[in-house]
Amino acid sequence: MRVLAAGSLRGIWPQLLAHFPHPVETQFGPAGLLRERIEAGEPCDLFASANVAHPQALLLKGLASSVAVFARNQLCLTARSEVLRDDDDWFSLLTRPDLRLGTSTAGCDPSGDYTQELFTRMGEAGIPVRERAMALVGGRASAPVPPGKLAAEWIIESDQADLFIGYASYAPALRQIAGLSVLNIPAPFNPQAEYASAVMTPQGLVLADYLQSDQAKAILLQGGFGV
Repeated sequence: MRVLAAGSLRGIWPQLLAHFPHPVETQFGPAGLLRERIEAGEPCDLFASANVAHPQALLLKGLASSVAVFARNQLCLTARSEVLRDDDDWFSLLTRPDLRLGTSTAGCDPSGDYTQELFTRMGEAGIPVRERAMALVGGRASAPVPPGKLAAEWIIESDQADLFIGYASYAPALRQIAGLSVLNIPAPFNPQAEYASAVMTPQGLVLADYLQSDQAKAILLQGGFGV
């Protein structure tokens, strides 16, 4: 079985597949770019996206037979700890013009799309934040995140930015890294990320059904995802 899956599933995927009875070959990447590969004819049995829009597009084109949401996520803000002031919170950090902000790439990676929605929900305060934000990962020409590194960790440690907006499922691991601080973004501003599977072949339906199982949901919850 061959799967194309959103890069943000890379950490939890081995734990999920450890309880799946069939061998699976998985390639990870930004979901928007994976969708383009499928549309261009690359074969796979299942596509696991970090949003519903990309699987739905494949369904409407007749390339997928069904689509189902199997997990949820949200955003968080990671900051270089030394830039924090005593009264800083997520909003004040994002609106400080002296801090460099990194994000993923909208259009190519759903994380970038959700981040753009966050800026919209910030109202007028989000306009200059959007203008300052730098799309540093998840794009067609983006440098790959080094193996063993998280995007926020690498971006900040390599001094490409002082702040990075990414998925909250990474927050527990990021909080263990010296020099980094992770701030929650409250619900009114924080978009709900929905992960959906697109079944491309009858074989892929077996894995899609497993992702809806109680066992898979327990593993996703333990890994920082919602279900």
